[in-house]
Amino acid sequence: MALNYIWISFFVIAFVIALFKLIFLGDTEIFKVLIDGIFDSSKASVMDIALPLAGTMAFWLGIMRVGEKAGAINFLSRIVGPFFQRLFPEVPRNHPAAGQMMMNFSTNLLGLDNAATPFGLKAMAGLQELNPQKDTASNAQILFMVLHASGLTILPISIIAQRAILGSHDPTDIFIPCIIATYVATLAGLLVVAIKQKINLFDRVVMSWLLGLTAFIGLLVWYFAACLTKEQIGTVSKVSSNLILFLIPVLFVLGAARKKVNVFEAFIEGAIGGFETSVKIIPYLVAMLVGVSVFRNSGALLYITDAFKWVFGHFNMDTRFTDVLPIALMRPLSASGARGLMLDNMKVFGPDSFVGHLSSVLYGAADTTFYMVALYFGSVSVKRTRYVIPASLIADLAGAIAAILVSYLFFG
Repeated sequence: MALNYIWISFFVIAFVIALFKLIFLGDTEIFKVLIDGIFDSSKASVMDIALPLAGTMAFWLGIMRVGEKAGAINFLSRIVGPFFQRLFPEVPRNHPAAGQMMMNFSTNLLGLDNAATPFGLKAMAGLQELNPQKDTASNAQILFMVLHASGLTILPISIIAQRAILGSHDPTDIFIPCIIATYVATLAGLLVVAIKQKINLFDRVVMSWLLGLTAFIGLLVWYFAACLTKEQIGTVSKVSSNLILFLIPVLFVLGAARKKVNVFEAFIEGAIGGFETSVKIIPYLVAMLVGVSVFRNSGALLYITDAFKWVFGHFNMDTRFTDVLPIALMRPLSASGARGLMLDNMKVFGPDSFVGHLSSVLYGAADTTFYMVALYFGSVSVKRTRYVIPASLIADLAGAIAAILVSYLFFG
């Protein structure tokens, strides 16, 4: 229901602003801009997202099927079972969905979006099998979605690469701030959903896992900061993430072969499901991306940003962060739009300026909430998403605030 109201709001707000521009500002091109945006985003939904995603989905869901037959998913389910049983009480112990979610979270941690999405869609399908109300998001699906949308990443490879391309003298210096910001966003999302679903985060097992994860991230940060040079950080990040990504299909294939599974047939079986899922999500992608397009092209984000600048300008405080607020507002709506704003800021102000650094950290501090909700829930035909969007946006807000504070601390 929330998605429905938000989608309607995009069009209503865009129409009102466009009408204002036409009547009072004499902008005779505004409605053409909106219509062109509708056609462009509709085409991009299919040609730039759904069709390329079909190949990725086919491969990784094929590999996932091989892993299931090899017993890898059940193995992961048993490992994370005690922890997930308390966070996701609706998911039976050792259910494959636990392993599928673990695969999604693991690849997301490494910044491997191409693999994380197929694993996430597979996990959502597994949770949908347990969902008694097929058109309404279950508690487990909501928590999974919020944790995934919070974008916890420990290797922001793509951001580091983009900073290097734009000539940064130290493209890896956003590594630690990005980890801190995304971790804050994830903890905020978990806390919001835990309060709503009455999950006991002080349970001994839950606390052990959370403290263990915190310690792991802390040690990783210490290792990268204290034991590696600036140049080594980028190299180790790139090599380790790609090595782990390649190890997944290799280990799954070897494990399946050891169990005398027909690996090729298992792969084809999973790949067919990946292609079908890609086709199924096209209407949901078109709807969401068109709505975001008219909202963005109407100039609504610019007005909101100017309002923030006006408000903060009346306080005796450093307002440099207001130049980056459009990224915070765009990130939940459009990854490409937010990336474009980030790159533009780095070109204008310089990648090693405060605004360039903050733009990089802020971009890495969250994920594309509306796109992901449309994609994941659309793949299982869930229409009532309940409170998943408010909870995800709270996590995004926490990540944005953390990104601003930590950027002042590191790059002041």
